Amino acid sequence: DHIGSLLRPKALLDERARHSRGEISREVLTKAEDAAIRDALAMQARVGLKLATDGEFRRRSYHSFFYRQLGDVSIDTVGGHDAKGGNAGQRGEQPSAVIGSRLQWTTPINAADAEFIKANSALVPKITIPGPCALHFRGGDKAVLATAYRDMDQFWDDTVEAFSRELAALAKAGCRYVQIDETAFAKFGDPEVQHALAARGDDWSRLIDTYIAVTNRVLKRAPEGMAIGMHLCRGNRGGQWHAEGSYDEVADRLFNVLDIPFYFLEYDTPRAGTFAPLRLVPKHKQVVLGLISTKSGDLETLDHLRGRVDEAAEHVDLDRLCVSPQCGFASVETGNPLTPQAQEAKLRLVVDLARKIWPDA
Repeated sequence: DHIGSLLRPKALLDERARHSRGEISREVLTKAEDAAIRDALAMQARVGLKLATDGEFRRRSYHSFFYRQLGDVSIDTVGGHDAKGGNAGQRGEQPSAVIGSRLQWTTPINAADAEFIKANSALVPKITIPGPCALHFRGGDKAVLATAYRDMDQFWDDTVEAFSRELAALAKAGCRYVQIDETAFAKFGDPEVQHALAARGDDWSRLIDTYIAVTNRVLKRAPEGMAIGMHLCRGNRGGQWHAEGSYDEVADRLFNVLDIPFYFLEYDTPRAGTFAPLRLVPKHKQVVLGLISTKSGDLETLDHLRGRVDEAAEHVDLDRLCVSPQCGFASVETGNPLTPQAQEAKLRLVVDLARKIWPDA
């Protein structure tokens, strides 16, 4: 598998810049996006994947794009401005949210993307959306109640309604595979994050329970037959990261209370801790091990990765494990510090690793 976003081709970035300057029409930019996505779909087929995303080529940032369709909302604010990338390999400043209106789903957000993949590839379309609690995690009650809401229950009701309607729209468009990116859960084990949450008045452990309850409400309303997995990571912007710490603090509730059938877990660096928390994964659930880094172009070796899978298999059955990169290659359109050639090599390595371990993969 792979997480979703892909490096934007330079030609597409150039056209987007021209559009922002008013030099080309929206129609011309859309044609450039269409061509770039078709190339990305062909690349995913070429490396041997059985699923495909559109690389998120129509969006600057999937987080900000999605939430801005729901109202006057910014989820990527740092110091009053949209967050930018920094030095690769370092901890980046955690973006915050500004909520200026109630959340309201008015039209399908990603349905057309699913339809485009189906029309241009034989691979299984995969759509990635933010987690329903991502906005709150970046702003807390204070951001919710600042101007848009007087009641937290109303905010959560609006959130559940918006996400439920988007999942229904995706199902209507023929999408049967959705990945929810709820990055908060992987960050709760970081003492620095815990301290920051406490400073704004949030008990991080209580937040886990709240977020699981809200997510389960969305999942309960999900269309029948839709496969939904959850991706957890610790930040991925220009090669930077936002948190460190193992899954130990959240593992029991994450695996046994959250009604998600499979998890994409970041495991590319020691910052993620050991595989020991996987012992708590129940028998009916699967884990996708994010072993291959998207933060640099250095290519991992097949033997090293096979060894890592064997380590994980000491805690969860091998037939319930899968493999993928640890995150997307471009959570924002500027991308991570690696080349398109390195990106393709890493995706091919994912497929080679899977076939080495599971011959029928």
